[in-house]
Amino acid sequence: MRVRRGLSRPRGGSRKSNTAPRPQGGWGVPWLYLAPALVVLGGLLVYPIYQLGLISFFQYTQAQVSGGEPTTFEGFGNYSALFSDSQFWQVLLATVLFAGACVVSTLAVGCALAVLLTRVRALPRLVLMLAALGAWATPAVTGSTVWLLLFDPDFGPVNRILGLGDHSWTYGRLSAFLLVLLEVVWCSFPFVMVTVYAGIRAVPSEVLEAAALDGASQWRIWRSVLTPMLRPILTVVTIQSVIWDFKVFTQIYVMTNGGGIAGQNLVLNVYAYQQAFASSKYSLGSAIGVVMLLMLLAVTLVYLRLLRRQGEEL
Repeated sequence: MRVRRGLSRPRGGSRKSNTAPRPQGGWGVPWLYLAPALVVLGGLLVYPIYQLGLISFFQYTQAQVSGGEPTTFEGFGNYSALFSDSQFWQVLLATVLFAGACVVSTLAVGCALAVLLTRVRALPRLVLMLAALGAWATPAVTGSTVWLLLFDPDFGPVNRILGLGDHSWTYGRLSAFLLVLLEVVWCSFPFVMVTVYAGIRAVPSEVLEAAALDGASQWRIWRSVLTPMLRPILTVVTIQSVIWDFKVFTQIYVMTNGGGIAGQNLVLNVYAYQQAFASSKYSLGSAIGVVMLLMLLAVTLVYLRLLRRQGEEL
């Protein structure tokens, strides 16, 4: 008797399809679940951005707000006036340099303390975490006021410890920016520290032990082992830091009394505030806000595009 090789299929049976069953309801079901969140985001984000862009194309000053004059369409006139203003380019350069210094300093301090948290015992780790979270939870106005008191030329303890006498940190342009940078890093590094620390704890300990057994130094382990594995997390904290530090307002406004002597410590956010509310040029202030928004979107998209080219999944 001849035996047929292979698996036999029962008579009357049907072949099983390898295709996964389609969800009930079609493609519209996920959007239905997302609809409440999209409505909230639309009200809190999309509509204000729309109004900001709309005002930037009109002549909108105190006269139009009070109803004394009609609102007139200016097109790109506000942007033309803004780009032809030399002070705008000076403030833009100062903002880019200041934000870049804040981002680099925040990432350096946050990553260094995150690594330190993995090296200390439970009690020092708890104390450091509580201190960092306390700095993170402090309102910007309160933190700026405290730092001003610490560096006060008459009563501040910093000048006494350093022996600087009545040196005023907010008088010079660079020293004022340095003082604000220290406060920005102080209230920003906890986010980087906690996020990177969580990422390090998720790395398998066998990987780090193997690198240490191969004779790699701590710096080499961070550069060659941890950094590639933590790149998605570092991307998130970098983009967040760029957005936060590029639009710093409270620290500059409080610690330099509205932008420093003769506007030497102005950044774009404070400059937009001065144009919109101090000078009642609301349309020009809106144009500055649109420029800032487009710049931040461009930086974020370029950074994400570079990561996608390197094959990183976010």
